[in-house]
Amino acid sequence: MNLHQFRFVQEAVRRDLNLTEVAKSLHTSQPGVSKAIIELEEELGIEIFGRHGKRLKRVTEPGLAVLKSIEVIMREVGNLKRIGEHYSDQDSGTLSIATTHTQARYVLPNPVAQLRKSYPKVNVSLHQGAPAQVAQMVIEEVAEIGIATESLIDYPELVTLPCYEWQHVLVIPTAHPLAKKIDITLLDLAEEPIITYHPSFTGRTRIDKAFAAHHLSPRIALEAIDSDVIKTYVRLGLGVGIVAEMAVRETLDDDLVVRPAGNLFGQNVARIAFKRHAYLRNFVYDFAAMLSEKLDKPMILKALES
Repeated sequence: MNLHQFRFVQEAVRRDLNLTEVAKSLHTSQPGVSKAIIELEEELGIEIFGRHGKRLKRVTEPGLAVLKSIEVIMREVGNLKRIGEHYSDQDSGTLSIATTHTQARYVLPNPVAQLRKSYPKVNVSLHQGAPAQVAQMVIEEVAEIGIATESLIDYPELVTLPCYEWQHVLVIPTAHPLAKKIDITLLDLAEEPIITYHPSFTGRTRIDKAFAAHHLSPRIALEAIDSDVIKTYVRLGLGVGIVAEMAVRETLDDDLVVRPAGNLFGQNVARIAFKRHAYLRNFVYDFAAMLSEKLDKPMILKALES
């Protein structure tokens, strides 16, 4: 048995048992993938996959046990590679970060600039997606770090730590009647068209729950994943915007009236995620500390080992 066989089995599960997609993703042939999996099954004396003809249909019970062992082995192989990189050249490499658009646009620029100043030979690769995609990228080791507000704590494969708290704010055109009101209520908002984030992005869950708790049905006129897009449509007079507070800049958004909305929707917690038991290079720990003063290497190490 060999690592190629393990990788084929692991990728087959990730690709919903579609060997054509497995072959494409690993730049090899479908017959080669199929043959390698069959050879592994013969060596182990079990069927990892149930089949209908030549098609894989399901993972068998012994296959699930094999898959768990393969995941451990492949994770340790990844750790070995990172250990080699760490000791061969501790101040160079690539830090891959999976995050949402809001984090990448408004939160990460300063920490990334700090990292590049401290480690000029370290390159940064940003992967943007929905929170669920962020989690999956860390699990699949596409990224070493994941940063998002939603979903990350739902994955047992990940270790997550609170990074910082933030609240939503209302952004209102200066000519809008609500612009003159200081204490805006959920009832006020329910009577207006609302422009805010797409479900599952940037604390949208809290917004929906707040209205539901008061038995209100807001009219969501437009949904987007990009805070700048939301503000653009607010400026056009399409409705009242609800965005993350870090997406508002006084110098750039002085044509909008901004009202804090933490009292309406509560506080959100952005979290940083690492794959459980992963080996991290020193500059990863340093970047986490640059991102939040709450994070340091001993705290992260303790969490990874728990």
